[in-house]
Amino acid sequence: MSDAQAEVEKLGSGSSEDSGSHHAEVFERPAGWRGYYQHPITQVSMLGFVCFMCPGMFNALTGLGGWWSSQQYGPGQFQRYLVRDLCVFRVLFGVMTVVVGSSSINNVLGSRLTLMLGTWGYSLYIASFLAVNIHPGAGAFVVTAGAILGVCAAFLWTAQGSLMMSYPTEAQKGMFISIFWAIFNLGGVVGSAVAFGNNFKSEANSGKGYVGNGTYVGFLILTLIGVFLPLFMVDPNKMIRTDGTRVNTVRHPSWKTEFFSLFVALKTDPWIILLFPMFIASNYFYTWQFNDYNGAIFNIRTRGLNNFMYWTSQIFGSIFIGYFVLDQKRVRRRVRAFYGWVLVFFMIFVVHVWAYFYQKTYTRAEEAVATAYKIDFSDKNYPAHVWLMIFYGFLDSMWQTYAYWLMGAMSNDPAKLAVFAGFCAYLTSNRKYEFDTDQETHTDKSLQSAGAAGVWAADGASLPYMNIFLSTWCLTVAGMIFAAPMVYLRVTDHTEIEDEALMQMAGVERIEPPVAATSQKA
Repeated sequence: MSDAQAEVEKLGSGSSEDSGSHHAEVFERPAGWRGYYQHPITQVSMLGFVCFMCPGMFNALTGLGGWWSSQQYGPGQFQRYLVRDLCVFRVLFGVMTVVVGSSSINNVLGSRLTLMLGTWGYSLYIASFLAVNIHPGAGAFVVTAGAILGVCAAFLWTAQGSLMMSYPTEAQKGMFISIFWAIFNLGGVVGSAVAFGNNFKSEANSGKGYVGNGTYVGFLILTLIGVFLPLFMVDPNKMIRTDGTRVNTVRHPSWKTEFFSLFVALKTDPWIILLFPMFIASNYFYTWQFNDYNGAIFNIRTRGLNNFMYWTSQIFGSIFIGYFVLDQKRVRRRVRAFYGWVLVFFMIFVVHVWAYFYQKTYTRAEEAVATAYKIDFSDKNYPAHVWLMIFYGFLDSMWQTYAYWLMGAMSNDPAKLAVFAGFCAYLTSNRKYEFDTDQETHTDKSLQSAGAAGVWAADGASLPYMNIFLSTWCLTVAGMIFAAPMVYLRVTDHTEIEDEALMQMAGVERIEPPVAATSQKA
């Protein structure tokens, strides 16, 4: 037996601590203040604040028009060259990190250290914009920081997914995802609120915001707080769920074994592949929402208000589907999985049929005219249009929550969940930024999937709005259709021992489930 195979055998021999597993052993939870501090809800809330301070502040800052961070650049110059290079490098290096194996790094170093490594990229990134504000010739620093951010963000979202999906019991996963999603999206709420306030007196159709040094310093301090927050989180090895089961210990094998385990995970649980279209769609639909609807037919101040309503509705949408549907205690988990699928599928048609009747009323050529009418929040037709943005926010949060919940239903093991989170590392997240010119508004998400990068390029090539809208509608429907077999065949009422840990390699061509080991009392 090779060293890699021997260590994979060790990898799969950890104890099974799932509340749904018959092999689970119950531990006594700590009492007093330690009980509150080491409570899974407290730790997931801290995880939410880590992401609020880092990617959340990234959302907030970019909502202020940070792409126009230096007054030294002429109109469009900073956007056209520097930001374009920045996007390419961040996407490239982030994808490389996911392919190489951010989940492997998470399982070797541990989730807390991986989370901390992921956060500091956001601080460096914001510091680079401060540097450009002070020294306009430091554009290369921004591009380099963007590339580093792509790597760091892959670490952060892999560790985040592993912790968020492994801390709750099977009956609590929807609630825990909702708690995280609500805290994280406060960053977008804050940014859009400030952007709306800054542009409140402007009725222009486009604008270029200037972010001063003081603002960058403030955001830099907040992200640095996020860098050190993981140090105060409880070691996952010491975490005990609310039902007394211990969170499976993340093994720390060799790098060789961890890279090998990626292929083992895919071979033993290939159903995750059916969720890939759903992951791709989760970044694809932002282009029409923010560019071809919000950016096309509203003036600058109203866009900020729409963004505020969008991110706020995400909080309530996630809580609704996570707590009231996916964690419904009176219904079996398998039935809840179908309820969630039907609800998300229904919402897809509600918002897209609604949006279709609006999309028929305008074209890209009409909206590109300088004198084109742009909706203001004081207009009589505004309420109906903003409600569509609110429902899109609901759909987005329900989509993301359901995708994470499905992954969490496949296993409770942090190592295996880290692999799943690594596969979709940025595909299920919605880090967004906007930058405006006098002609159009662009939106980019770091580490876009191939599909999202394609729709971004299509939008940049001025394809008709209707074409992009219909492709968005079709892809979201396809994502749910591909996920349906996985829901039917893979989601069970309880997670069994075979689903707990990464399978151990018993031979070159034979995969066997791990052997449950006896846990020691805490």
